Order: sequence, then structure tokens, then C-alpha cells
Amino acid sequence: MIRLLVSLGSAVLTASACLADPAALYQKHCVECHGENRLGLIGPALLPETLGSLRGTALQDTIRSGREATEMPSFRDVLNDQQIDELSAYLKTPQDPAPVWGMEQISASLIKNDDYEPVKKALWSADPLNVTLVVETSDHSVSVLDGDSFEVMTRFKTPFGTRGQPKFSPDGRYVYIMSRDGWIQKFDLYALQEVGRVRAGLNSRNIMLSHDGKWIAVANYLPNTFAILSADDLSPQKVEHVKGKDGSPSRVSAVYLAAKRKSFVLALKDTPSIWEVFYGPNPPHYGFAHDWRVEGPAPNKDPFPLRTITVKSLVEDFYLDPTDEYVMGASPSGTGGQVVDLVIGHKIADLDLTGMPHLGSGSTWKMGERTVMATPHLREPLVSIVDMKTWETLKQIEMLGSGFFTRTHENSPYLWVDVFFGPHKDAIQIIDKQTLEIVKTLRPQKGARAAHVEFTQDGKHALVSIWEEDGAVVIYDAKTLEEVDRLPMKKPRGKYNVGNRIEK
Repeated sequence: MIRLLVSLGSAVLTASACLADPAALYQKHCVECHGENRLGLIGPALLPETLGSLRGTALQDTIRSGREATEMPSFRDVLNDQQIDELSAYLKTPQDPAPVWGMEQISASLIKNDDYEPVKKALWSADPLNVTLVVETSDHSVSVLDGDSFEVMTRFKTPFGTRGQPKFSPDGRYVYIMSRDGWIQKFDLYALQEVGRVRAGLNSRNIMLSHDGKWIAVANYLPNTFAILSADDLSPQKVEHVKGKDGSPSRVSAVYLAAKRKSFVLALKDTPSIWEVFYGPNPPHYGFAHDWRVEGPAPNKDPFPLRTITVKSLVEDFYLDPTDEYVMGASPSGTGGQVVDLVIGHKIADLDLTGMPHLGSGSTWKMGERTVMATPHLREPLVSIVDMKTWETLKQIEMLGSGFFTRTHENSPYLWVDVFFGPHKDAIQIIDKQTLEIVKTLRPQKGARAAHVEFTQDGKHALVSIWEEDGAVVIYDAKTLEEVDRLPMKKPRGKYNVGNRIEK
């Protein structure tokens, strides 16, 4: 009898273990959409690097209840709480060894739209430079607005979880959109059709398009690479494994464009270094202070020569000044920062900034004879104004809360700043660019997060997102600051005017 009970108990334990085996659960319920190695297929990659935004029990809640407006179903009636907990833990476990995603994998991932038919001229009559794209994250779509009438001309699907700014070709015809799990989508705004898409990484930070529209630069967290694609056919041209001087791998914090230098500028997240990758012919020579790393026998043999600049401390986020010669870098500690001169390749100044300045969303304008830059702070309710010549902090403006985005226009006397965090998340504060005083606080929808301002090309109207599931784009007269229209949208995150973005 005792042997029978022991045997039965062992069988029950074995069955229970099988039922709770997360790898087996993944293969049974997840692999069809998320891929054999959790790298993503029609669904996103399920790796720690791509799941970082799902904190607490958010991942378990998603498995249990599904995700609205996506293909993700509810497993409430399929998996019990133990199975969901173990599956969640499995998905948050790093892969060892780390997955490989190089030239071969990028090339193999290319998907062309066989139904795409290019057109000679736009299928619509709107001003092509006053078209505005609204990224709606709730159902992974983009609405294309006529910037004069504010009518929605079309709405198209994007890869899952778009991240960063879409990038426009110099003529405004094509737009390139990146997802957080590395998919780059090319869309023809004239034909209102997707051209194709390719996967340049497994967890990506942002993309940048060269000033001539020929090359797409991709900054990746996973794997630790920097990739360059052809903007024409999305084929990979170069994949560089990112390492510090000591050989340790590093993620890329961000990549930005230095158009006047015909280069891409990268900040490395895990090693104190800035990279500059040139895409134009005859890159400049920089003497002994700089380290050139090339794949060919000489710099002129490599179409994308790489220059590395060692800096004193890590750079978390950065801003390029209007001359494309100076990098303003924020410290990961949230306190202080540095200015690096790209011409000489050295730090030239320290920044007196605290509270994690969000330099990447800074705005620049002329204040009298000075050029100044405004940056919000993620951890303090401040906007700092920095002199772009002396690098001194001229003023810190007290806000209702910490902000995420700033935005202005050359034809506007105002700087618009959201209050992204805290109880006043429904506020947009308007700052006079000459007096540096707050002149008005707008509340587009009481209690709902208001964020991310974009202007029409002429600067006459400002568009604000109600960053909620059943949100809206609220349109203001940029001079009177009065509301003139409101467009319902599905969690509209960013808005991007073609003319403003290509003429920047």
C-alpha cells in the first residue's frame, strides 16, 4: 500500500511538473506567433530586452487577459496561475548564448510587398510637406493627416511596438518606421502602400536616415550591433559589433545624424565612448587623437569608416547642436553631463544639470544674440535653458511636474512642454522663448496624459496627443493658444510633420 501511494505521488508530481514546464508551454502555445527561439515572428520577440516595459505582473496579466486590438489572445481558460507565473519567468530569462543576428539573418528576414505598385505622383492633393503622421500605439497603426484640413487620408498598420521617430526621405515620399524588436518598415506615402520591411536587430533603440536618403543607421541593444541598411531596397550594408577598447560588448544608447559632417553619431551605453560613422566620400582626417577602426586595408576602402572617441564618463542620452559639431551628453547617474567637440574629439565642458535631463528631446532657438537649448528633466519638475556657446545653465524653470518632450517652431514665440509624470500629467505648459516665463498652462483633457507637441509646417497650429487608449489629437491655434479641432485616435503617441522633419 505504501509503495502504491509513493508511486501515485510520484506520478502526480511528474504530471504537475510537465504541466508547469515553461519551455513546453511555450512550444505549445507561443511558438507559432513568437518564433522557435523567442525571437519573434508575427508577434514580438519575448526576451528580457524586449519585455522591460512590462513591470510587476504586467506580463502575467497580458498572458492571462490578452492584449486588446492585437492578435494576442487570452489564455485565462487554457493556463492556470502557476503555469502563467512559470511561463512569465521563462520569458524573462536571458538566452545563453545570446542570439546571433548579422548580415545573413537580416537579409533572410526581408519581406517585400508583392502588391506594391509605385506611382509617378501622389494619389492625393494635399501639400506633401504639410502631411503629418500620427503614431497610434493602441492598435499599432499610423494615421496620415492632411496638415491643412486635418482629414485622415489613410491609416496603415505598423510593426508591433513602434519606437522612436519615423524618418522621411529628403523628398518626403517615403517614411521608415522602426519597432522595438528591430523591424524597419518602408512605406510609400505617395502610393499609400507598404514597400517592404526587414529586421535589422532583435531589440533596437532608434534609426536615423542619412541626409541624402541613401542609408539607414540602426542602433541595437540586442545583439550589441550597429547596422547600416540601404534605404532603397532595405538590404544590409554593414553590421558592426559594438565593443569598448577593452573588448567588452556594449549596447548603443542612440544614433543621431550629423548631416553637415555626413556622418552618424552614436553613444555607447556600457563603455565611455562616442562613435562617428561616415557615409559620405572622403571622410576628414583627424590625426593622432582618434582611433580609426576599418574593415578594409585603409579608410578609403571602407564605405562606412568608423571613428571612436573615448570620453571621461558614460553617455546615456545626447543632443547634437545645430552646427553638428558638439555633442551634449547626459550622465546615466542623472546628475551632470559633458560636451564633446567632434572636430577635436575631446570633452570641452561640463554640464551643470541634475534630475536626468532628457537631452534627446531638447529644443534650440535664438534668444537675442544667443543660441539656447531647452531640455526637460525626467526626475525633477524643471526645464533647463543652456547657452550653446558657454554651455552654462542660464535658467531653470519650475514646472508642474517632470516632462518628457519639448517642442517649438521658428515661427512660434513659444516653447511647448508636457508634464508627463505625476498628478499634473494632463498639463501642457507654454513658455515665452524670450522672457523664459510660463505664459499659460493648457489642459486638453482633465485627468488624461497630454504629451508630444508637433507643429504644422508653417507653425500656425500645434498638435497635442491625449496619450490614452481612447485618446485624441487636439489641434491648437499656435498664436492664440485656443483649441480649434479634436481628432479621436487610439493612444496617439508621436506626431511627425514631413516638412518640419526633413527641413530640420
